[in-house]
Amino acid sequence: MKESACKNCGYITRDSSCSVCGGKELSTDWAGFILIIDPKNSKIAKKMGVSMPGWYAIKVR
Repeated sequence: MKESACKNCGYITRDSSCSVCGGKELSTDWAGFILIIDPKNSKIAKKMGVSMPGWYAIKVR
């Protein structure tokens, strides 16, 4: 299965739903990604509203 990004939080997954927010709206049309390792101490994670570590798409269409 191809990687999809959650339209709600941007989390990149191969599952049929997002394991971070539980969203079912996934898109294969996304651009760029960022790896969040330590969301508590990351300024980028705070700006993106990310609270769980993982791969996140920068832009989801």
